[in-house]
Formats: sequence, structure tokens, C-alpha cells
Amino acid sequence: MGKYRCQNSALKNLYHIRRGFYAKDKNYDRFEFATKIYTPSYISFESVLVNAGVIFQHYRQIFVASYQSKELICDKQKYLFKKLKTSILINGLGIENKENYSIASPERAFLDILYLNKDYYFDNMSSLNWEKIYKILPIYGINKRMKKVVNANYKTFKEKFGK
Repeated sequence: MGKYRCQNSALKNLYHIRRGFYAKDKNYDRFEFATKIYTPSYISFESVLVNAGVIFQHYRQIFVASYQSKELICDKQKYLFKKLKTSILINGLGIENKENYSIASPERAFLDILYLNKDYYFDNMSSLNWEKIYKILPIYGINKRMKKVVNANYKTFKEKFGK
């Protein structure tokens, strides 16, 4: 997948996703595409936590951490870009670089959600590594509210699972 102008006749055989974006066929990697629309960006939030079993609600849209908030629909897929402060967005702690895109660890996605929404409900925090969470937490700056919410979630986790 790449970003090209359709001036070359060879590009006419490619699958058009969005203005300036083409793929070999309809079977392109939607996570890769999502992180190419706006850069820097990475897959995070519910897209990561559903796969990790932390939240049970299934979402059809792909959630992306970015420098701006925006909702796009491309090729019948909804992409939700959520704005994070630049210093958080560009910090690589808790971000895994796949072959063609970046994705948050469950711990980083957990913190990203709490950064934007203090009252979020998590179904199952047992797969989270709390040591990693507390290691990543400082990138969100001196944020007393955030620390308080993380500590409250940790307390809930300990009461529920006795760990």
C-alpha cells in the first residue's frame, strides 16, 4: 500500500482507497492504512483493548492516536482519530513497531483511554501488567487526575483479583 498520484497508467490497476492512497487489492491492512492517513499516529484505545480482552464491547471502527481528532469513513471502514498531546504521541514507550504500522501495548492503550476519559469502564483488567502501566504513566506529565484514576483502577483490580 502506498500514497501515489494516479498519473501513471500502471496505477490504474491498483485498488483506490482514498484520494492519494492505493493498494494492490481490497485485502490491504487497515491498521497500516489508518496510520498512514495522519502521521505521527498509532493504533490504540479500544482497537487494542478489545483484542487484549480488557473490554468486551466489539467496535467496528478503528481507533487511532493522532495529533488531531477526526472521524473518517474510507472503503466502508470508520476510523476514529483521537488527539493526544504531541509529547505523548511521539513518545515510543509502550508502542510496538510492526512491519508497516505502530500499535500500543494494552498498557499504553489503557493509559491513552484514561488520559482522555477518566470514567471509562474496563471489563477485565487481569491481562494488564501494572508494573508496565506505572512505568509508562510518567509520559502523561504531572497529571494528578490521571494518577488518581490509575490508582483507583489498580485498587479495583486488586480487590477483584487479589493480586
